[in-house]
Amino acid sequence: MNVFAKGTVVLLSSMMLWGCSSTPKTTTAPVAGTQTTAPVSTPTTSTMNDTDMNAGARMATDELSDPNSPLAKRTVYFDFDKSDIKPEARQVIEHHSKYLSANSSTRIVLQGHGDERGTREYNLSLGERRARAVQQVMTLMGVSPSQLELVSYGEERPAAMGHDEGAWALNRRVELVY
Repeated sequence: MNVFAKGTVVLLSSMMLWGCSSTPKTTTAPVAGTQTTAPVSTPTTSTMNDTDMNAGARMATDELSDPNSPLAKRTVYFDFDKSDIKPEARQVIEHHSKYLSANSSTRIVLQGHGDERGTREYNLSLGERRARAVQQVMTLMGVSPSQLELVSYGEERPAAMGHDEGAWALNRRVELVY
């Protein structure tokens, strides 16, 4: 089963649990000495465990889909002909590593890319070295290697179609795909 299918299963399961969570039913009961009624809360059959599980599933889903979350950044950029992790990319990798360590059933694909310069074979190799560099940092931060899958696309899937340094810089990357 590929990562997308597994992610979809996890997301749908989380949504089902969230949708099945119970909410308190409110009824009205007369308050002594007044003609008005006040809402009285009667909890339905829900245990604290169910609530905790639902909140955990929502939090995990929310973290990945929240554009303000540190997990929203899912691209690590590289210098020309390099596979060294830049200092500013370490924070991105660290946030994802913490998330993956806390969610051991979650898997991620590290997709390595290169710009159009160089041969097809060289760029496939460079994309793989970049993905392995991210993988190495993540495993050092506690992520299980079984949660990480590597793939290199070389120059085959450019993020930018230009033939200048601006486009090339956007194409030298590793994308973290849940």
